[in-house]
Amino acid sequence: MALRDVWRAPVFQWVAYPWITFRDRIRVTFLRRIPFASFLAILGPGMVAANAGNDAGGIATYASVGASYGYDLLWMLVLITVSLIVVQEMCARMGAVTGKGLSELIREQFGPRWTVFAMLTLLIANGLTTISEFAGIAASFELAGISRYITIPISAALIWWLVARGSYQKVERVFLLMTLAFFAYPISAVLAHPNWLVVAQRTVVPSFQMNSGYIFMFVATVGTTITPYMQVFVQSSVVDKGITAREYPYERFEVILGSIFSNVVALFIIVATAATLYVHHITINTAADAALALVPLAGRFAGLLFGIGLLGASMLAAGVLPLATAFSLTEAFGWEKGISLNPNEAPAFYYLFTALIVIGAFVTLLPGLPLIQLLLVVQVVNGLLLPPLLVFIVQLASDPSVMGNYRNSFGFNVLAWGTVIVVGGLAILLLVVTVVGPMFGLALGG
Repeated sequence: MALRDVWRAPVFQWVAYPWITFRDRIRVTFLRRIPFASFLAILGPGMVAANAGNDAGGIATYASVGASYGYDLLWMLVLITVSLIVVQEMCARMGAVTGKGLSELIREQFGPRWTVFAMLTLLIANGLTTISEFAGIAASFELAGISRYITIPISAALIWWLVARGSYQKVERVFLLMTLAFFAYPISAVLAHPNWLVVAQRTVVPSFQMNSGYIFMFVATVGTTITPYMQVFVQSSVVDKGITAREYPYERFEVILGSIFSNVVALFIIVATAATLYVHHITINTAADAALALVPLAGRFAGLLFGIGLLGASMLAAGVLPLATAFSLTEAFGWEKGISLNPNEAPAFYYLFTALIVIGAFVTLLPGLPLIQLLLVVQVVNGLLLPPLLVFIVQLASDPSVMGNYRNSFGFNVLAWGTVIVVGGLAILLLVVTVVGPMFGLALGG
């Protein structure tokens, strides 16, 4: 792909491509916009990965933020969006430039011990999160009075069949269709009749509360927005799709678009619950609680849309999580992997994928599942895994022996290491608040 075909919005060009010369920056800035057909050809990895982060636990967390603190935490979504773009962009770029997934690069550059540590923690965290996604599927159908003992086996079989019997292109198209369910949340927010002037003000003007509950929600929101499996999935998806450095400018735009879209959805979830549950002092523990509470306050249609969004988010993440985990583990040990291969060609990949789905579905069917405690454990494990994983990512993306001319620029590294420091500090704060929180009667709403 010639340079003249690169996406050309001037607002991004001067920071988007640190490896392009000054003369080429001038040329790119004044050329026409990206061909729409070329953008559609690469659409998928960035959009799916970012929106998979708005899973059952994420929706519950955002709903709890709105119900507990109204619009006071909206401002942090702007900062989180920047950090999410930085992290997702590095992983997608590494996949396009090296043709390798994150676990393979970690094994090559940092050795087997760090690889085993990262993969073991990823397996535990993603296994627990997969269970919570099937719990989200069950909850969304139970809002309509359909038993989980019917919907969970059917949903698990459908997800397995989609991946095991479909091509990468078909799987990606279905995942993209699932992201359409997120449009339910902007509609729910509008039906809740918020004060949009206040929403706009709280989005750009920071506000702080020096209490443990506010800090707890702050940390939980960061933890559920930037999660390890998102980075793993976007890089493996770029590799599986065959995107190279020549096509990467298109993919970079898609990563930015997906990150912004996913956090705009998060904003509307907070707005919908803040405009209804917060003003009526209604507390919730799950996304299903939020959907039910919306019915008498914003109408049955708003509650129904909230439930539809929960179903789409849970189905999407229930497919993405096992895929990302199977890809990373098999790649770490040098085994065949990828949706493009059939089960006979990549048996370990499909065994892991199948096992995660079966375990997730089975545990969800157990009576008396402590969902809130489960999600709390998942947040803590993800919080522990994310900082060292981000260190790996930034070091790899900055290494000229790995990335060549596509390595991080100095300015980009300032943003990247700033993200690592902030997220690392918040991970420590998460552990502290997790221990101290119960003393104050706090609970993680997602």
